[in-house]
Amino acid sequence: MNIIKAIILGIIEGITEFLPISSTGHLYLADEFIKLKESTAFINMFMVVIQLGAILAVVILYFHKLNPFSPKKNRVERSQTWQLWFKVIVAILPSVIIGFPLNDWMDEHLTSWQVIATTLIVYGILFIVIERRNAHRTSRLNDLNTLPYLTALEIGLFQVLSLVPGTSRSGATILGAILVGTSRYVGTEFSFFLAIPTMFGASLLKIWKYFSHGNVFTGEQTVVLLVGTLVSFIVAYFAIRFLLNYIKKNDFQAFGWYRIALGLVVIAYFGIRAIL
Repeated sequence: MNIIKAIILGIIEGITEFLPISSTGHLYLADEFIKLKESTAFINMFMVVIQLGAILAVVILYFHKLNPFSPKKNRVERSQTWQLWFKVIVAILPSVIIGFPLNDWMDEHLTSWQVIATTLIVYGILFIVIERRNAHRTSRLNDLNTLPYLTALEIGLFQVLSLVPGTSRSGATILGAILVGTSRYVGTEFSFFLAIPTMFGASLLKIWKYFSHGNVFTGEQTVVLLVGTLVSFIVAYFAIRFLLNYIKKNDFQAFGWYRIALGLVVIAYFGIRAIL
């Protein structure tokens, strides 16, 4: 049963990690119905580490674009690739400086259905309002290679907001990118690239904390973690391709309405359960 549950949770993670709808919110709700029969420490670690599968999906899809050593690239293209990585490094600095010290406090005090429901709804409204405001505006940054370092840093500051559960890392960075003037496509791609060091670092931190508290992996736990990660990779691969095709002709309002609906579902479910 744990393997089946890991597959389901991997599917949820793969779909929701890069769509701006909050993987945390979905996994938190799913945990109410699909509980792994493992320790709380393992479950908390599992929910984060299966993101490694989603990271791998980005790496595979964008391997050529992200590889500065590709023999198929000329000197200018290799220089642009290095600059892209430098911009990603600049953009993750706020999360490292602000997020790392606050990580434990956030997990302890803000992982609640009230917070998750609120952020789902608030950011859903923001997506709708901002997309309607931008309906007749033209973005000033339509090429990832021309993205200024200052703009990359500004997007990185928005990523810090995703420390609050239910915000969505991709949602915060995409929304921030649009606000500072990028096109939807450029903002979405840069959000994907930011995910690589951000999620890799978060996963390593969770694993380190898990082992530092004296925990170990049993054989079954290893299989469960690997299955969840593999499924997350496969599903995220197709979710990324879907999103890139979707935003070529559509905006993010549909995701905004979905977030609001999910937030109301979370309020209804946990509110009723609290009363009963």
